[in-house]
Amino acid sequence: MESSSAVAADLIDFLNASPTAFHAVDEAKKRLKSAGYVQIFERQDWDLKPANKYFFTRNYSTIVAFAIGKKYVAGNGFHIVGAHTDSPCVKLKPVSKVTKCGFLEVGVQTYGGGLWHTWFDRDLTIAGRMIIRNKKDGSESYLHKLVRIEEPIMRIPTLAIHLDRGVNDGFKVNTQSHLLPVLATSIKAELNKPASTDDSIENGAANVGSKSSKRTNPGGDQHHSLLLQLLAAQAGCEPSDICDFELQACDTQPSVIAGAMKEFVFSGRLDNLCMSFCSLKALIDATSPENCLEDEVGVRMVALFDHEEVGSNSAQGAGSPVMFDALSRITSTFSPDSKLIQKSIQRSFLVSADMAHALHPNYSDKHEENHQPKFHGGLVIKHNANQRYATNAVTSFIFREIAAKHNIPLQDFVVRNDMPCGSTIGPILASGVGIRTVDVGAPQWSMHSIREMCAVDDVKHSYEHFKAFFQDFSQLDGKIAVDI
Repeated sequence: MESSSAVAADLIDFLNASPTAFHAVDEAKKRLKSAGYVQIFERQDWDLKPANKYFFTRNYSTIVAFAIGKKYVAGNGFHIVGAHTDSPCVKLKPVSKVTKCGFLEVGVQTYGGGLWHTWFDRDLTIAGRMIIRNKKDGSESYLHKLVRIEEPIMRIPTLAIHLDRGVNDGFKVNTQSHLLPVLATSIKAELNKPASTDDSIENGAANVGSKSSKRTNPGGDQHHSLLLQLLAAQAGCEPSDICDFELQACDTQPSVIAGAMKEFVFSGRLDNLCMSFCSLKALIDATSPENCLEDEVGVRMVALFDHEEVGSNSAQGAGSPVMFDALSRITSTFSPDSKLIQKSIQRSFLVSADMAHALHPNYSDKHEENHQPKFHGGLVIKHNANQRYATNAVTSFIFREIAAKHNIPLQDFVVRNDMPCGSTIGPILASGVGIRTVDVGAPQWSMHSIREMCAVDDVKHSYEHFKAFFQDFSQLDGKIAVDI
């Protein structure tokens, strides 16, 4: 059995490899392939076999991996842990070129509900994906390529207290005018500009003209040539070969195990890459030993979705058909009977895994007095009578029984009646697919900050709980009678 520090160290590696949702999917893909999972593609027919392991990606920001039990037959259930790959951040605008007061700035838009004041005075860089034109043998093709500039190239400086004496009474960020990273001074950029580059137009003023030409070659009128040069150098191409991109600002400070007793994880994107990692590692380890699928009658699955932070309404979000598509295609591969998918869904179970709010010692009044999740206390089952979470008595019982069998700690959370309650992919999938769902998450502080923290012990508790779920659910579910 792995120690808490070993599991947390593996999480650190995952986090440091995953500055964006695209990179998180790429890292998950590498780990799955190393564990013997075979990549399949939604555009192609699927040839699936019992006791085999597969995965597919959608938009390269959502990934679904599954292992089919040797005794699986069409109509049997799916045992799923669902999480999400995205986190609040600032993303580059389609026209990011801003020049003000002799400085090159980068126009960004906010993604999700971030704690935007935490983005000031951080050493920032850029990462994401680009579409690159590839010319070979007189023909053109277009490649998807991940990019990440390692060194800090931008910063959002705060205003000195001498110029805003009331700032400590309440720092209110104007996300349009204050949240622009500084890339360089205009004079330095001009001195280092290649002689062939035409970067004479400021503030994206040349935003008129042919839309099609700008969509296929974002030149100096949309983005600073200096920025394009940096990106091209990382991608190993010419700036003129960059056709389009989805990029975001990222903190360059690495994730670490920290604290006086080395009991904490300090990192960005714990919400929700911590749960993504724990569920992925649990699936891999629950399907790696020889003969581990010998007696499995169901399908063990992990689904990591994009766009949870903005409502999941996208082609690759939890609100899309991606989950139902996966369940129905797997089922139909083993039987042409279309009615079996409904039977399969009613035999399935989803663990919606999204980080939870730990009790904060400086703000203890923000928690309901009987529901105060603590660090080192294990996963938190989330409850909400208004269905902001999808947990009910049956689904929480199943998750508790698994914890009790393996002596894994477990906690409960209910938001105060006088406070609004967040939500997860749980209610979206429960209502959209009709699958039994429990909402859970590891406790953390500073949720949606550029720098969050959780406990090392809870990383291991989460991993072990998810692994036990994959191993035990089929047998436990056969003992439960509800709709009789």
